[in-house]
Amino acid sequence: MTDLEPRKRAVVFGYHNVGVRCLKVLLAGGVDVALVVTHEDSASENIWFESVISLCEAEGIPYITPADARSPELLAQVQAARPDLMFSFYYRHMLPAELLAVAPAFNMHGSLLPEFRGRAPVNWAVLHGATVTGATLHEMTVKPDAGAIVSQMEVPILPDDTAHEVFGKVQVAAEQALWRVLPSLLDGTAVRLHNDLSKGGYFGGRKPEDGRIDWSQPAQQVYNLHRAVAPPYPGAFTDLNGVRYVIQRARLSSHLSNVIYLSLPLGLAVVDNCIFGVCGDGRVLTISSLTADGEPITAEQLQARLAA
Repeated sequence: MTDLEPRKRAVVFGYHNVGVRCLKVLLAGGVDVALVVTHEDSASENIWFESVISLCEAEGIPYITPADARSPELLAQVQAARPDLMFSFYYRHMLPAELLAVAPAFNMHGSLLPEFRGRAPVNWAVLHGATVTGATLHEMTVKPDAGAIVSQMEVPILPDDTAHEVFGKVQVAAEQALWRVLPSLLDGTAVRLHNDLSKGGYFGGRKPEDGRIDWSQPAQQVYNLHRAVAPPYPGAFTDLNGVRYVIQRARLSSHLSNVIYLSLPLGLAVVDNCIFGVCGDGRVLTISSLTADGEPITAEQLQARLAA
């Protein structure tokens, strides 16, 4: 695009750090962002991620926070912006067909499509023991995460990575994936790759209750659950005698013999002033930080409770 050519206009639906970073990529790439559609900031969430609204105010970009993505008012506002392109960067509402018909639309998804389509893709990837994930920019269709792929960037999931740590990598991957393809999106030459929906699968949102530990499972599965929901997510938990114990930090132990020979029952245990989680295959999690009904608990305190 030369200095004499008009800049491409875009409407951006965005939220979260991914929304902030990808919006910055569009601005750096010379896109005229005519309108941003976002969500009202929440004090409980801004401790997790940056504010799209704050970026819009700093850059002088018009923004709106509609409660309903299907409202006629929103459709009229998007049409009035006359976008050449539309983007969705972690916007939380599905966009209806009427909106998608306004201009070619592209969504950033936090996995390597077609793997882990749907909600909470990073958490599901960690829970399932995936060793790689990433970010995918794809064409938007009414069916979620089903459109052709225009850019992908992968990142590793290391054996002890939590979902929160992986999401930090995915944010960078999203920025890189958009930056790499943006020039060809703007000049209309971006290559589309088939999004093979016969592979991978759809996953739903996760609730705090999904963090309940089944100690009869193998230790690797229990560890994957811990990693998938470790703080700042609600955490993997177990209930014992009316008390909820939540694992804050743990590692999959490679030192097994003393616990195996003691034939400890499944669940929480204390050995040599260390807290363990004994799993169905005889392996254990070494738990370095545990809370009981929201308060930190030491190995000595836990041992007294277990002996009572």
